[in-house]
Amino acid sequence: MSDPGYAGDRAAVLRRLARIEGQVRGIQRMVSEDSYCIDVLTQVSAVKRALDKVTVLLVADHLQGCVLDAANAGDGDAAQARLDDATEAIGRLLRS
Repeated sequence: MSDPGYAGDRAAVLRRLARIEGQVRGIQRMVSEDSYCIDVLTQVSAVKRALDKVTVLLVADHLQGCVLDAANAGDGDAAQARLDDATEAIGRLLRS
């Protein structure tokens, strides 16, 4: 199996995820310290936005890497399968 589409951005994705992990720990600390509800909700919103950015990065990498590579290789069936994967993944994201 070839490298995932995000292989070139792996370090950036991992940095973003580490930052998100830190934000979630901060929210846990806020709740344990009985912080003001609106302040906690503000941080939850920030985490959701950060995850959305990771999502967009991963989808773009999939389309530019996996799908484009299959299309450039002249493998229409593989390209279609990659597009179908992306469509299903985007559908799951929209339902969540």
